[in-house]
Amino acid sequence: QVQLVESGGGLVQAGGSLRLSCVASGRTFIKYGMGWFRQAPGKERDFVAAISWNGGSTSYADSVKGRFTISRDNAKNTVYLQMNSLKPEDTAVYSCAVPNKPWVFTARQYEYDAWGQGTQVTVSS
Repeated sequence: QVQLVESGGGLVQAGGSLRLSCVASGRTFIKYGMGWFRQAPGKERDFVAAISWNGGSTSYADSVKGRFTISRDNAKNTVYLQMNSLKPEDTAVYSCAVPNKPWVFTARQYEYDAWGQGTQVTVSS
């Protein structure tokens, strides 16, 4: 069974930075792309960023391009989300996720079948 544990969330002022981490276990991490999603209060969960199994390809939502960077360390079974120039509208619960098949690199939520519990990011104005 896959387990995903996020950390690194918190309260930060607008313009600040945070780095989220997600440690995965239960699947052969190196075979899987990874994704980050977020859900703000009263809104649906949205795609934030994705990374391919070897880190060679990345994808971002338009709202975070140029500010967020996704990366991974396969030796540590960990995926990261570096968030810079944070805005109040980035406030949400951020969750990492694993696709339902190996080698998949996707922004589509329905292709992910394992999710972490999420970490709260709050950006004050």
